[in-house]
Amino acid sequence: MKYIDEFRDGELAKGLGVAIRQAADASRSYHFMEFCGGHTHAISRYGVSDLLPDNVRMIHGPGCPVCVLPVGRVDMAIRLALECSVILCTYGDTLRVPASDSLSLMKAKARGGDIRMVYSSADALKIAQANPEKQVVFFAIGFETTTPPTAVAIKQAQALGLKNFSVLSCHVLTPSAISNILESPEVRQWGTVPLDGFIGPAHVSTIIGSRPYEFFAEEYRKPVVIAGFEPLDVMQAILMLVKQVNEGRAVVENEFSRAVTRDGNLKAQNLVAEVFELRRQFEWRGLNVVPYSGLRIRKEFAEFDAEKRFPIEYISVADNKACECGAILRGVKKPQDCKLFGTVCTPENPVGSCMVSSEGACAAHYTYGRYKDFRLKTINHRDTEAQRKEQKNSVLAFSVPRDLLRGMSLCLCGEKRFFHD
Repeated sequence: MKYIDEFRDGELAKGLGVAIRQAADASRSYHFMEFCGGHTHAISRYGVSDLLPDNVRMIHGPGCPVCVLPVGRVDMAIRLALECSVILCTYGDTLRVPASDSLSLMKAKARGGDIRMVYSSADALKIAQANPEKQVVFFAIGFETTTPPTAVAIKQAQALGLKNFSVLSCHVLTPSAISNILESPEVRQWGTVPLDGFIGPAHVSTIIGSRPYEFFAEEYRKPVVIAGFEPLDVMQAILMLVKQVNEGRAVVENEFSRAVTRDGNLKAQNLVAEVFELRRQFEWRGLNVVPYSGLRIRKEFAEFDAEKRFPIEYISVADNKACECGAILRGVKKPQDCKLFGTVCTPENPVGSCMVSSEGACAAHYTYGRYKDFRLKTINHRDTEAQRKEQKNSVLAFSVPRDLLRGMSLCLCGEKRFFHD
């Protein structure tokens, strides 16, 4: 398919890998943060890190909306479902985010809460229309990408005169998080974040455009390259960042020009501005309280604000002390640095939010990561059936990075095929 297969071409990936190695100055190191969870997933899935030279390091940022959701916000949603007896609607990933007292929305549902997974805010609106006798609350999370659909749902509810629909808004803003990371690179609790540049998020940038990132390039002298989600998108963005650093430039470049413009989606921006306004502060998991980083519903639409309709109050709750999710979200640690990773904390039993969402760094590393033993086999398609059986019976176990296998799938050609059991 156009824009998919051609952006996963193995030969082009090898060529970009060579170009990055040639461009990277061996006398220095490069530290680039991919802000978006989709980029983190792509880097792990396709083994991009294994195609980079040792002195080019990718740092995972807080670009997963489920991961940055603080415990206290999930507690509010649980109280709405269990104490206020509402129908709580939210996205699937949110259901398993750990909350206080070993609870989650999924476990609250098992305790009798009417909690429903939806694919969009429009689904929640339909549930409210179908259940006029029940209060329906949409637990809205996400960055600028998912905010416009929430605004549409609120405006539609107003137009329909729905009195049983409201929104618990936990929408957050990408530029505020980047500012927080750049303004406080040293955190006594977790350490220092070395940063030479950013890979800008794809979906978010289709809404806000590339213009907001110009501030970081001008004021902080940090280059930004907006990239798509495919492996070649990411590798091309890394090459562009390396060249900017080498040349002493700090500008915003747009690798994802097939979808992102400088001004973004003005209609979506105006819609969000009509329904939402900035909060003075909002707590992020891993970043603590970040000024002007969250959105609340304007007073003109206050009747649809769940925080005003129901007697719920936000209470800040500390994360599990054994979990390194906060440090991972700031980019100062990798998932493998957490003692719980892959043992106590797995996607089936997540201790931290980074293991919940498919865009979370821990979930990506667990799925495509470097810590499991795999059986590595090679089978020649010209072998006889007897030879294949002999190979299968004599196969050896190797400790192989899983994302290296993915890198092989991109870069190795010929008659032999590599795979794991």
